[in-house]
Amino acid sequence: MERPVTEADLTFDHVPETDQSFENALAKARDGDRLTVDDAIELLTTGTDSEGIDRRRKERVLEAADRRRAEQVGEEVTFIANLNNNVTTACNVGCLFCNFKDAAHTFESETEIETAGFTKTPAESREIVADAVDRGIYEVTSVSGLHPAFALDEEHREILEEHPNPKEVNYKPPAVYETSPGTYTEQIAAMSVDGVHVHSMTPEEAYHARRGTDWSYEEVYRRLKDAGLDTVPGTAAEILVEEVREVICPGKISTDGWLEAMEAAANVGLGMTATIMYGHVENEAHRAMHLKRVRDLQDRTGNITEFVPLSFIHQNTPLFEHDVVSGGPSIDEDELLIAVSRLFLDNVDHIQSSWVKYGDQQGLKMLSCGADDYMGTILSEEITKRAGGGYGEFRSFEDYVEMIASIGRVPVERSTDYEKRRVIDPDEPPFGPRLGPKADGTPLLTRAERDARTVPADD
Repeated sequence: MERPVTEADLTFDHVPETDQSFENALAKARDGDRLTVDDAIELLTTGTDSEGIDRRRKERVLEAADRRRAEQVGEEVTFIANLNNNVTTACNVGCLFCNFKDAAHTFESETEIETAGFTKTPAESREIVADAVDRGIYEVTSVSGLHPAFALDEEHREILEEHPNPKEVNYKPPAVYETSPGTYTEQIAAMSVDGVHVHSMTPEEAYHARRGTDWSYEEVYRRLKDAGLDTVPGTAAEILVEEVREVICPGKISTDGWLEAMEAAANVGLGMTATIMYGHVENEAHRAMHLKRVRDLQDRTGNITEFVPLSFIHQNTPLFEHDVVSGGPSIDEDELLIAVSRLFLDNVDHIQSSWVKYGDQQGLKMLSCGADDYMGTILSEEITKRAGGGYGEFRSFEDYVEMIASIGRVPVERSTDYEKRRVIDPDEPPFGPRLGPKADGTPLLTRAERDARTVPADD
């Protein structure tokens, strides 16, 4: 039996070595010149002329990024009233960084294996979203496992049912499972309650929604848009370099496929976000190459509203359990990734700090490293929690106003596309949401409900 790959075995063609100097790269960043990949490598490493991160140099990078943030977007810190409604944990792709999924066969009716996961019907999704809309949220984000019974729509299901080798296209009919997820279009339509903004269908899910057909990504996203999809989360990006993807997610959509799907979403008029998931097996050269691919995509489309750095949470993931990684990124790496994202992505206005990944204290610190958005209320968060994250799954508007005001910045409620904004006066409570279809300033949850939801996620 072949020995599994461990951290000591990993070698890459792309390494963080450049002919640029840190001082030249920092001078370009301060002057607002468009940075190269080599510039980004120098800033992410605080210079390739020495080992480790130089704290004094790091502070100079953070200062340059914070200044750029102030020039680009001012002193506002934005957030949104939103809900995560992930439809299913059933998946059989086998990404090594993920502990969200549950093996799809454990959801089958005939299995004797008990699953800890879930699948929601379209009716259940609608009930969950409708309840949250009644509370005042106006965005629902949905990212799900690649359930073998999922089809784009009924036409797609017919094609998959008639396929001569369903296993080849990762398909099993809904009747095989205890609960059917329905189709993607049914789920999107179900979540489209009272004008709520539906943020869903990553490139990976779009890939799953066209398997077994010759349909283009444009066709897939056009049908989803007609069903009620508003914007696309640019997750499943991880690191957009194939030698990294071959280690952490060999069964997942390729770099070129991700970029093709994102461009297709833009072509049919869907806004989108972009992400990076860093701090596992990749190095600073890979991170810089990823930033370049996102910036090039934005040059072509102009549809990316925000960039979301996602710090790898390692504790319960196969990468950690199999000794492929020994931990996640350091705080220095987190801060530099935020800062260099701000300096490198000169065509993306908003950089997000994730309290789910960083926690409150460090999440606030990121707002002085180049970030200007502080996520949303979430109400329910399952992906990071299952990976071992311990920062809870809900933040109230009261929490947001208190935290943002504490660092001298201006709290601003925003819409998904940043087109609607409401500046909040910390001296004029209550601070509930007002931008949504049923938002009237009422707090999303009572204090008792909030406290019950913010128990550490690993308890």
